[in-house]
This record gives sequence, C-alpha cells and structure tokens, in this order.
Amino acid sequence: MTLLERFKKSDTTRWFFFGIAILAVLALTAMNIYSLYALRDSTIESAMENRKFQLEEYTNHVSHHFYKPFRGIRHLDMNDLEESWEASGRFPAHFNEVLFTALADSLFSDIYYIPDKKNGCHKPKYPVYRFDYQSGQFLTSTDTPKEVCDGFGISISGLNTISLDDYRFNNKMVFDAHRTMTSALINLSDHSVLGHINFVINREYLLNRILQPALESKFGSPEESGLVVWLRDWMQDEILLSSSDDYKFSREIVNIRQRFPGFLDTWTLDATFLKSPMVAATQASLNRNLIVLGFAVFVLVGALFFIFINAQKEREFTQRQTAFLANVTHELKTPLAVMQAAGENISDGRISDGNSLKSYGEHIYLEAVRLRKMIDQLLDVAKVDSGQTVVNSSAHQLDELVNDYYEKNKGYVESKGFNFTINRSSKLPMVLVDSEHVETILGNLIENSIKYSTKNKSISIDLIASDKTAGFSIRDSGVGIPKKQQKNIFKKFYRIENSMTSKIKGHGLGLSIVKNLVELNGGTIDVTSEPGNGSEFSVYFRPITGNYEAPHSEKRTQKSKSDGKVTKEEYA
Repeated sequence: MTLLERFKKSDTTRWFFFGIAILAVLALTAMNIYSLYALRDSTIESAMENRKFQLEEYTNHVSHHFYKPFRGIRHLDMNDLEESWEASGRFPAHFNEVLFTALADSLFSDIYYIPDKKNGCHKPKYPVYRFDYQSGQFLTSTDTPKEVCDGFGISISGLNTISLDDYRFNNKMVFDAHRTMTSALINLSDHSVLGHINFVINREYLLNRILQPALESKFGSPEESGLVVWLRDWMQDEILLSSSDDYKFSREIVNIRQRFPGFLDTWTLDATFLKSPMVAATQASLNRNLIVLGFAVFVLVGALFFIFINAQKEREFTQRQTAFLANVTHELKTPLAVMQAAGENISDGRISDGNSLKSYGEHIYLEAVRLRKMIDQLLDVAKVDSGQTVVNSSAHQLDELVNDYYEKNKGYVESKGFNFTINRSSKLPMVLVDSEHVETILGNLIENSIKYSTKNKSISIDLIASDKTAGFSIRDSGVGIPKKQQKNIFKKFYRIENSMTSKIKGHGLGLSIVKNLVELNGGTIDVTSEPGNGSEFSVYFRPITGNYEAPHSEKRTQKSKSDGKVTKEEYA
C-alpha cells in the first residue's frame, strides 16, 4: 500500500482535517463576532465623543457670554487709565463704554473697583468704589457686599502666584464660583497692578436666561439627543437645571462630567446616555448581522457534518461492498469446486457403484441449489438497484400463505435440529400482495434464524390480526442483535461483526431484500431483539376492507427515481 493510499484510508487523518475545518469555521465566526461588536462599540464610542463635544461646546458658549464684553480691555493703554484715575478719580470714556456694555447685558448686576493695595474691604481708611450707571462714574460704596470683598481677595491672592515680569496680558480674570468675576488691571509697561474691577453676577439671570435656553437649544429632548443633562452645584449637592424633568438625577447613572473652563468652578454638567436613535440602529444592525452570521455558520457547520458523515457512510458502504465481493467470490468458488471435483470423479470413471454415484449426485444437487440461492439473492439485489423488481399483486388470505410455507419447509427446518412451530389460532384478513415475495420474505427470515441460532434451536411463527393490520412474526432463540446495531441491519451489505457472529457465513443481503420486498407490497417490518435472548421480526400488511372484489392479477413494477432511490408505488 502506497503512502497516499494509507493517508486516504486513515481515520485519524480524516478526523484531524474535519476538526481543523470546524475550528477554522469557529475561528472565523469568532473573528466576525468580535469585529461586529468592535464596530458597535466604535459607533457608540463615536456617539459618546460627539456628546462630549456638545457639552464642551455648551460650556464654551457660556464662556463666550461672560468674556464677550471685556474683549476690548486687552487693547487699552493702562498708562492712560492710570493717569486718568490719578488725575480725576475717573476712567476714560472709552473704558466706561466697556462697563456700560457689561451692565446692559443684565448678566452683571453691579460693578465695584479698588485701586491696588488700597482694599477698602480690609482697610476702612480706603474706600470701595461702585459704578453708577446713571452718571457713568465710580462713586464711593457705603455698603459693600461680602461676595464683592471675597472676589477682591481672590484676585489679589491670585496675583501673588504669578510673576508680572513675565505676564503678557494687561488683565487677569478670576471667578468666585457663580457669585462674582474680578479683573485685575495690569500695566505692562512697569509690571504693576492698577487695580481690581469686580462684576457681581446675576445668578437668576444666568440660570434662567442664559444656561437654560442654551441647554434646551443645544440638546433638545432626551428622545432626540439620547442624552439627559443636569447642571449641578456639587458643593451644595443641588440640581440647578435639567434638560428633562422626567429623569431623576443619580450619581450612579452619570456617564460624563464636564466642568466650565476657568469659571463657575462649583458647577458641573452631569450627563447620562440613553439609547439614542443612532445607538438603537447600531444595536439593531448588530442583532441582524449576528442572526445572519449564526444562520450561515449553522448551515456551514451542518454542511461539513453532512459531507463528513456521508463520506464516512460511503466509506463504510465501500468497505462492506468490498468485503461482500471477497466473501461472495469465496462462496461461489466453494460449490463450484465441489461440483467440479464430483463431476471430474464421475467423468473419469472412478466411481462405479450405485451408492457412490448417488452420493456424488446428491453433493452436486445440493451445491447447485446452494449456488442458485446465492445467484437468486444477487439477482434480487440487482433488480432492486436497477428499479426493475416486479410485483404481481393479488388478493390472498395471508394466513394461508404462511401455512403453505410452513408445511413446505417444516421438514427442512427440523432437519437442521430446530423445533419449528406455528400459531394458527388467528384468522387473517385478505391482503393485496405478491405471494412469491411473501415466500421470499419468510424464507430469508427463517434462514437468518437458522444461521444465528447456536444452542437454543427453536423457531416459531405467530399470526397477527387487527382491524388495521394483518401480518406475522418470526421469533427465534438465537444470538440476538445489539440495540445500537438494529437500525443498520436492513442496510445492504451490513453485517454485525462480533465474536458470536464472526464464524457465521453471510453476505449482508437477506434483510435488505426482505425490507425492500415488504415495502414494495405496502407493508412494514419491525425488529425486537436482545443479545443472547433471540430476535423477533414482525411483518405487517394492509388488509383489504369493504366490498373489495379481488382482481385476477395486478402487476406492479418498482419505480426508480432519477437519483436511483427506491420508492414504493401506490396500489392501483
């Protein structure tokens, strides 16, 4: 045997490559599932990043509202402001325009000023100045609010943390939470501080006229944006605003926390993600892809299993066929050799007395009968395979057919040492069958019982009658058939190989022929067996009911489909 032939016949190799194929399918499936989930996560992450960007845009929008009135300060000449203040206690008109713009916005309710190092909040001898909108001048304040003094203190302390020599801007803004905004005016020419201007923030206006409208316009309803946003004072643990009153705030559900850049430092935007339309569509797409992928994998794995199992069956069938050919060749040669030897002795004149001639004649006759039976079996198989089995159906009393067979073959069976009995208590209805086929069915089943009975040699035939069925069963006390192999015994060339049956000659054709003939005659066959306790084969046919007038003869031929499979033809 060549290496290639060994490779092809190796079960281990076939199982190895089948396992590799299954693993490859599973690996590709896992990769596809991973890719689908990665795509889903990437889409959701992209949606989350977009929402984060929206929150940043929101805080930038609010920041723009705070800083917009003071953009012109960076272009002012602080020397000019300092000289004007020292000369008249007033600021130039172009600087007052900045202050008018700030107060006109209603975001700031008051403006206060102190010169540098003359903080009237801590040194009573120095005044604190309040901007008077009507006169456009800074007037001495008689009652300075505490938050204004706090703002001045924060601004003064903030300047202590930087070096004015390296500072590049002429003002520095600081916030006292949501209460005030203070700007330190810096003279870059001599790196000195001119003073501090404090803007008192109108909290209600900030919340209701700036933050809330911006919240609604930026995010809309949670159903549209897939996001719920709360404005929260984390220091007071208070929810100030919400994009929807239908959702209750909880720290556990917060997905994003966004701070305001450089101002409102005790306020944060807390947001939680809902299933937005885009995320829902992504999840639906993932589910559809998983279903399609699962179906495709199921079909592919099923196809692999189907191909592999069919290949195994084809291989087993080929092996059985090969064993059958070897067996039947040997079986054919044996009777031919006996007949040839007996005929040669007779033709050479070696046998002269009558008893010897009779003995040799009986040998030749018996071997010829044996040879004919084998040839008949082979012809039956050939007819089945070619779809040419002829069924000569006619109405018969089934119990009479069984009784006729029993009477004809009782002597033969008993000559084999068997106790052969029949139960004639039942009267069977008429059936439409081929009598020769019934005889062949009985003969093959009886031959099987004879071959596979070793110690307990008894065979019985029981007649079965009911309203819907008519049949017979053949029971023996032979070696029996294992449960797992009972489903295969009707397959062509199949033989049970074990220590009890290995020495029994056979071709694996008898039961296959029996099943085919039973089905061609519209019947069914069942088997009940246990190893060591014998077997019972039961055959059932459809009885003729009603006012049936039996035809003289009806010929039916087994049809053959285009795929070569045998089918049972309906009664005419």
